[in-house]
Amino acid sequence: MISNLVAIIILAAVLALAVSGSVKHFKGEGGCCGGSSEVKVPDKKLDNPVIGKRTFIVEGMHCENCRNRIKRTINSIDGASCKVNLRKGRVDIEFDREIDDDVFIKAIEDLDFHVVSVKSC
Repeated sequence: MISNLVAIIILAAVLALAVSGSVKHFKGEGGCCGGSSEVKVPDKKLDNPVIGKRTFIVEGMHCENCRNRIKRTINSIDGASCKVNLRKGRVDIEFDREIDDDVFIKAIEDLDFHVVSVKSC
């Protein structure tokens, strides 16, 4: 009887941890891709006035590490700054000079994500 109770308690604890990890993962808060969610990439301020905005719908982003990788990559492009919304699968990019959409698409897809569509804002 006691051994059954101990087994039930252990199973309940394992189940609780699994559910907790899954909830964090689906909220985009986990480090599912080998990264940590503790260090966030800061937003980049553009030097000149914004002349254009694009929204890229991207598949494959799951966690804070995914967000950080995309932000670092897009922010490294001169004249571009981005914000990433994991829940909506969106990368919103502002730019202060003419930059072809293909530059952004290549940068994102080189990180092994898939750009589904591009919308002008």
